[in-house]
Amino acid sequence: MRYLLLCTLIAIAATSCKKEATVWESDWNAPLVNDTLSLANLVNDSTLSVSNGYYAVNLTRSLFDVSISDLVEIPDTTIQKNYPSSVNLELNPGFTYAGSEETYDLELGDVQLKTITLEEGFIDVKLENPIETVVYFIIKLEKVTDDNGIFIRTIPAPAAANGQPGVAEATLDLSGYTMDLSGEFGGGYNQLIADFSVVTDPNGSSAWIYNGDVTRVEATFRDVKIFYAQGYFGNRVISDTTTIDLTELDIYQSGLLDISNLWLNFEVENGVKAGAVANIHMVRNTNKQGNVVNLMGPNIGNDITVNPATGNWGTLSPSLTNVTFNASNSNIEAYVENLGVKHEVGYTFELNPWGNVSGGWDQVFPQSRVRVNLNAEMPLSIGMDALTLQDTFDLTLNQDPEKTRIVAGDLILNAKNGFPFSANITMYLLGANGALLHTIQGTDIIESSQYGVLDANTNVLVQPSEVIFSLPDNVISDINDVQQVVVRAEMNSPNPATGVNQQILIPENAFIEVKLRSEFKTENKF
Repeated sequence: MRYLLLCTLIAIAATSCKKEATVWESDWNAPLVNDTLSLANLVNDSTLSVSNGYYAVNLTRSLFDVSISDLVEIPDTTIQKNYPSSVNLELNPGFTYAGSEETYDLELGDVQLKTITLEEGFIDVKLENPIETVVYFIIKLEKVTDDNGIFIRTIPAPAAANGQPGVAEATLDLSGYTMDLSGEFGGGYNQLIADFSVVTDPNGSSAWIYNGDVTRVEATFRDVKIFYAQGYFGNRVISDTTTIDLTELDIYQSGLLDISNLWLNFEVENGVKAGAVANIHMVRNTNKQGNVVNLMGPNIGNDITVNPATGNWGTLSPSLTNVTFNASNSNIEAYVENLGVKHEVGYTFELNPWGNVSGGWDQVFPQSRVRVNLNAEMPLSIGMDALTLQDTFDLTLNQDPEKTRIVAGDLILNAKNGFPFSANITMYLLGANGALLHTIQGTDIIESSQYGVLDANTNVLVQPSEVIFSLPDNVISDINDVQQVVVRAEMNSPNPATGVNQQILIPENAFIEVKLRSEFKTENKF
């Protein structure tokens, strides 16, 4: 509609320029717009589908989607180990003089991990060598393995010089490794066993280590991303409010929309082998007029048990929990008929609300996700009773009375309507501060297709209509004062037998073909 009106008003403002010589009037008849609107391009885009020859709403939206990294996190952890010497000792080449195997507890709060496989992870190592020969730091993680065996790295450190230790730094890549965190005897959790040893260069010379010399090792585990985990993932609560903006509905002004057979479903998908509860605690929408409708029903505000996923690596099957709202258990029809511009959904997902009931056998896999999806489905059976839609846009036009200008005329709208709704269209020309200058009422309405005949090409009823919008000279004379144009359409869905508005299905291939032409009288000055 904006496009139609803009083209028309541009035509009104068309001028040409020449010195005054002769003045005469002429009639102009010109096509402005030829366009067709249908719903075909919305089918199969998660919005519309076709059922039994009629359109149906089939809406799917994701409200919440988290992965393994959102559920199980390992913070950066630094291990520092000092090996002081208490004697003066000459060290032969290849002599192991410092180091030990120890168990380090990872600080993970209430999370108790037994086994993890890393998608990504690094160890930043800093080594300080106090003796005057090259040494080798050997880092061995006995329970960290990949297809090639256990994790072991050797890092050379330069000799000390001038009383300053030799320093070596390195970054070690743990990506793809599996870490057994169950401790030395297999019954623990969050326990990393690491063996550090320091060996003098086998090909070097003998060197002395003195009482008070300190060999230092600092290792920082960072940027750990988990590929797989087994253990107890703790009690995790994820709570948020998602806003869905439907700004297209801000054209709604007044009137009634009647929809039935609607259901709305929230599907909670749990791909983690751990129990949970979900709670949809608020669903509401607000329309352009500020009217708020809260979705009500027994499923609002109550905890809903979400079962763990089942299966394993190649057979993982997420659990699906559905929370459904329909006309029998909620006010879903009133909710949708409010034509909300802003929709808000408040939800909570709580993992392991009952504690470690699995005995540390929670599992999360690479494909594990937790999702909350919104699904809505209904036949597109809509009743309209004086449903008024309105749109406004700015406009600045100027006609020079000393040049060629339009002095009067008509806009003629020819429509072939294949939708079962009628439309009464009115235009309003506004001046400064929104002051109403003129109201331009169509001579007729765009009739509903229910009064038409069957179109052989589309197999839908089609009704032709002609609507004339007159632009007399008093409208044209004020055209320079127009700052905004408002287009208002009052929609109805009448029964052709009774004239009473009713709900009616929209047939597949429904369309409206619009042709807009002008018949203008112009004053020409040359």
